[in-house]
Amino acid sequence: MENRRGVSQRVVQRQVLYLGEINDSQKAAWCRCIEVFDEPGGQWHQVMLFSEDREAPDLAQEAVHVRLYELKVLRPRQWGACWLSSVLWEQLRLDDFWRGRLGVSREGTDWLDILKTLVSYRLISPGSEWRLHREWYLRSGMADLLGRQGEAIELQSLYRCQDKLLAHKQDLFSYLQKRWQDLFQAEFEVLLYDLTSTYFECDPPASGKRRFGYSRDKRPDCVQVIIALVVTPDGLPLAYEVMQGNTSEKTTLKAFLKKIEEQYGRAQRIWVMDRGIPTEEQLREMREVDPPVAYLVGTPRGRLSKLEKPFLELPWAKVKESVEVKLLAQEGELYILARSQGRWQKERAMRRRRLKSLWKRLQELQGQQLERDQLLLKLGAAKAEAGRAYGLVEVQVPKPEQPVNAETFTFRWRKDKLRQALRREGRYLLRSNLPAEDPARLWQHYVQLTEIEAVFRALKSDLAIRPLYHQKDSRIEAHIFVSFLAYCLYITLGQRLRTLAPGLTPRAVLEKMSAIQMVDVWVPTTDGRLLILPRYTQPEKDHQMLLHQLHLQLPSQPSPRIVAQRAETVA
Repeated sequence: MENRRGVSQRVVQRQVLYLGEINDSQKAAWCRCIEVFDEPGGQWHQVMLFSEDREAPDLAQEAVHVRLYELKVLRPRQWGACWLSSVLWEQLRLDDFWRGRLGVSREGTDWLDILKTLVSYRLISPGSEWRLHREWYLRSGMADLLGRQGEAIELQSLYRCQDKLLAHKQDLFSYLQKRWQDLFQAEFEVLLYDLTSTYFECDPPASGKRRFGYSRDKRPDCVQVIIALVVTPDGLPLAYEVMQGNTSEKTTLKAFLKKIEEQYGRAQRIWVMDRGIPTEEQLREMREVDPPVAYLVGTPRGRLSKLEKPFLELPWAKVKESVEVKLLAQEGELYILARSQGRWQKERAMRRRRLKSLWKRLQELQGQQLERDQLLLKLGAAKAEAGRAYGLVEVQVPKPEQPVNAETFTFRWRKDKLRQALRREGRYLLRSNLPAEDPARLWQHYVQLTEIEAVFRALKSDLAIRPLYHQKDSRIEAHIFVSFLAYCLYITLGQRLRTLAPGLTPRAVLEKMSAIQMVDVWVPTTDGRLLILPRYTQPEKDHQMLLHQLHLQLPSQPSPRIVAQRAETVA
């Protein structure tokens, strides 16, 4: 039949073709059937569903009448980001590495499933192990993806799993190097090395690695540990080390170079580091060892004063549209003076803003009626706010017995310092023991240090590695180890996005996928049982576009199951 609308706007049915009546067997074939798991019987079989007000025909399969008006939708939980985390885990083939190292306990605890949960939690919604045990696991789809519906996760299992990880750290580093090569054709000719700190919310300990030290997190009131990290220029991590919180940067390089050589063997590598890490003695040892260890490091600007005259006689060479360099070979090293237009504009704008604010504040203080001690306190606050710009102004304060007025409290520009600062804006000095290298390539290697800074930002912001609350050194290192694994998933997604969807960040994709929820549809049957259909919500158009762009496909919907209604209600 077909429906046609007539002149009077009424719908008229027209018979198109008569095909005859269908027999009972054809009617049975047309009935929709589903495969369910019968929990009491422990078997899979097919059933056909009918509303309770309809009579079921004679069919080969079991007929189940359901009460649609009693249908319930329960347990909404985040599923999409958990599924994406499992996909990234499979892409790194971490099951191949961990399955032989993490077995199953006598009580039946699968440590690999616990590790997957810990890493996915750190990647998607990082927090404490207590929150994972108490809230997140029940509100996520991890149990569905691991095939453990209805099971809880014990808090002690999370800690016991962490205790099993550190013994395999070095083996994991070697395994990841091969995976980075297979997945992204990574090269290890250039390695970036830097350190950061992460702090604790706890009382100072009597022993262990938690110590007070220079805090890169601006939390000198908290004890901390130091994390030394080696990554490729693409941000792919190779190794890390956890050190005491009061460790000096200059004491870490020699031991770390030795560990990398023991882990990956000797090779022609270029080590790119910030200026505060190597000492002059360490650089000399790197030059004199056979074969020499290649390096490219930043140099304090104070050294530029000694080399300013030789550099004045050399021409600028353009290495990029807005970057020029000068090369100076001296005492077996190559000094590279770089001048960046973008950096010049940034530094000048920052200095102008600070100087303007400082000058205005000094004028305000000069017009106030203050005691000398009050003036010194306010000048200290102004100095802290101005930073290095304070050194460009000469401030004369009254002597202890003098009053504060316009004659005893004066300030003026230090024109010699100001001219020197203006002359060095946008310039920085590098040094290397690779005199034959192309200057453009050396400059490109050095600016890649921003990649390791991006790694630290991801660990501290997106993966929330700080603050730490653990007390034992082993648990502290296990926490950082899990964060390292989560970052491996994070950077794997980032590398995919770099080529397939460069406008998105890994965090944006995880948040987008978190909108796909898993729910349980409960449909009571007339015989006192309960038909449960776990279903993830259908992806929206933006999800479909994202999955298509990343060449990913959602799995089929989970299989339904039939249970005794009373048992499921009690559970």
